[in-house]
Formats: sequence, C-alpha cells, structure tokens
Amino acid sequence: MSHTTYNKMWAEAQEALNSLLQREIEDKPPKVQKDRITVFQTLATFYIKYVQIFCNLETAYDQIVHPQKRLVIRQVLEGVMGRILELKNEMVEVENSEFHYFDDILQDLKLSPEHIEIPIPRYFIKEKLKVLREREKILAQILINAGLQDIKPKTYVKPLPLEEVFRVIQISERARQGRLRATFMKQIYLEEKRERQARLQGAKGPNVDAAAIRIQKVWRGFTQWKKTVKMREEEMIFLGMNPPPQFQRISASVARAQNVETKRCEVQGRHETEYKKALVSIKTHLREIEGPDIKESLQEQIRQWFIECRHITGKFPDYPNEEEGGSTAIFSQKNPDQVAAELAAKEEEAALKKKTKEKGKKEKEKKKKGKGKGKGKEKKGKTDTEEEEGWKMAPSNFLPIMKEGNNRYK
Repeated sequence: MSHTTYNKMWAEAQEALNSLLQREIEDKPPKVQKDRITVFQTLATFYIKYVQIFCNLETAYDQIVHPQKRLVIRQVLEGVMGRILELKNEMVEVENSEFHYFDDILQDLKLSPEHIEIPIPRYFIKEKLKVLREREKILAQILINAGLQDIKPKTYVKPLPLEEVFRVIQISERARQGRLRATFMKQIYLEEKRERQARLQGAKGPNVDAAAIRIQKVWRGFTQWKKTVKMREEEMIFLGMNPPPQFQRISASVARAQNVETKRCEVQGRHETEYKKALVSIKTHLREIEGPDIKESLQEQIRQWFIECRHITGKFPDYPNEEEGGSTAIFSQKNPDQVAAELAAKEEEAALKKKTKEKGKKEKEKKKKGKGKGKGKEKKGKTDTEEEEGWKMAPSNFLPIMKEGNNRYK
C-alpha cells in the first residue's frame, strides 16, 4: 500500500470521528433513559464505531512516516482507546456481564465479528522492545533459580593426550575397514546364491512372460497406491480437513509488502530522530540569532505597560506572580483600563471573602439550632431523586482529548 492510501485511511477515520464527536459533545445533553435495551443499543453502536476508527488510526500511525502527522494521530488514538474502555465499562454496568452480543448491530452495519476484534497496537511493542526483552531475561532467570526450567548441562571438552588421539583414530579407521569388508563379503555371498539357484533350475532358462507379469503387477500396484493417496489428499482438502499445498508458502506479493513495511519502519525511526534533533537545533539557532532582538522588544513592551498603568492608576502595578503567569500575563494584550478593572475586582473579592466568612459562622449556628426541623425536608428531596432514577451517559475524560486532536487535524 502506498503512502497516499494511509493518508486516505487517516482522513476517513477522522471524518467518522468528527461525526461521533458531534453526536456526543455538540448535541444537546442526553435525557435520562429507563429502557435497558435502548441504552445498550446506543452504547454498542458507539463502541463498534470507535473500534473501527481505532483500527484505522492504529494502521495509519504504524505506517505514516511524517513525525508531525504521527503526533496528531497519536493524540487522537490514545483518546479513542480511552473512550473504548469507558464504553466497555458502561456496557458491563448496564448488562452486568463481561460478554456482549452485537449480532443485530453488526448485521445493520454490514460488518462481521472479525471487525470488532481489538488488536494490540504495534507501537506498544516497538516503543518498549528493550524493556520487554529485559523483562524476558529476568523472568527466565527467575524460572532457572526456582528450578522450573531445565538447564542444559555445560559440557567441557578436555584436551586429550597425543597417544589417546592416535588410538581413537586407529579404532575408527579399523571399524570403517571392517564395515567395507562386510558389505563386500555380502555381495559375494549373494552372487554365489544366485548362481546356485540358476544351476538347480537347469537348462530351462528364464521365463520371460512370468517375469514380465510380475513386473506389471508390482508397477500397477505402485501406481494405484500413488493415485489412491493423491485422491485421499484432494478429498481432505475439499472437505476442509487439510490445508491446500500452497497454504504455508508465502506469496511474492505478501513478501514484498512485508519488506516495504520493514523499510517504512526504518524510515519512521530515521525521520523521528531527525525531527527531534531539528527541534533542538532550530530553537538554539533562533535563540542565538533573533534572541537579543526579541528580548529587547519584550523589555520595551513591559516598560510601556508599566508606564501606561501608572498614568491611569497613579501608581505602578505589582509584578505578576508565578501562579498568575509571570511576565506572560503582561503580554495577554490587555489595555490599561482592563488592568484597572482587574485591580478593582481584586479589592471587591477580598471584601466578599470577609463577608462570606461571617455568613458561614452564622449559618453554622442556625444549623445547630434547627437540626430537628430539617429532617422532613430531606425525606421529600429523596423521593424526588428516586423518581428520576435511570441511566445517563457518564462524563468522559477522553472526549476533550479527542476534540482537541480533531481540531488540530482540521
């Protein structure tokens, strides 16, 4: 598959995600639903669509080589994975079961059960390959120490003296000569046996027809046996009991695709390192060349801001703290009038805090006096909440992440 194909896959996944986000975020908040079947149908539909988006994004992230695009895909991909886990948790709470049946929904969406299988993201293994290998070594060492894994005994070869070496060579050579002599004597014995049988038969001579018939019998039996074996194999393949002969062999197109994928992964790694180096080098280059000019212009803006505030308020404002943002708060494009309004608002907040403290003390005293009177009101409030019992979509922690990634993509 070419690079444009993965870009198209990414675009389709983002388009599907955009429609889902519009349904989950931008629409009106869902009402409380009491029908368990409709609740499960909505959750399962969202779940299946998010799984489809996850598969496409994971493939695109694994094969696209541009590091800037991969950063955007990574953010959306992690958000989608988190949302899938949230929907799974919701379905478990609704159904009270870890296993769910999606037959009707898959039939409506024209999908097969294979389309909802969640693969392990390949970047999980690629990014933690060193850690996984070290973990395997530690686990193997633990098994060896516990005696649960067999260890092959180490064989140490001791050097033999020269006399022992000569003796071993002589033994092996004499054994070889003995084997050759035995085969030679066997051949002589068989030849003598054949001559003896020929003499006993006399002058009748060999029967050519009987020999030909015997050869034909053996050959026809052999060919029929081969045909029977072949027919049996074809029948087993036809019934699906055995794989076809070319099943285990990798085709040329598949081998070529695997080669392209490995090369693309190498290009990914090279581009990633170049991108990280470029971030540092460009930053240092800008700091060295344009840093003094930027610093001078920022200092001038800070001075001008303090002078304008002094003209309006009559005094220099306090320098912003680290919690307020430091000098970045000065560059938030605020007018001196806005600064004066902020100062006035801070004074009002301080006065309000004093009033709230006094009110809090008075309310505590009232609560102590009216404990007995407030019990009937609490019971009424409970009945109101019990009437509104039902299912409502829980707030998600991953929808803002997906929305931010979708906006970056746009």
